[in-house]
Amino acid sequence: MSSPPDPQLYRDPWAKREAWRKHPVFSRRAMFARAFPGFGVALVAFTTYVIAENMLSKEEKPSH
Repeated sequence: MSSPPDPQLYRDPWAKREAWRKHPVFSRRAMFARAFPGFGVALVAFTTYVIAENMLSKEEKPSH
């Protein structure tokens, strides 16, 4: 019987150089989160501003 082929024989020589592509830092979700830094904080601040402005200006609306 023949022995199984040596795993070193068929090893990918570029595997170490391509490993960064599979790292979680470079996932699509991480890239999207980094594309808009501070977007979540700005969204919360703007929503709070709009709600506060609407609550404070309800009493001052002119009636026809």
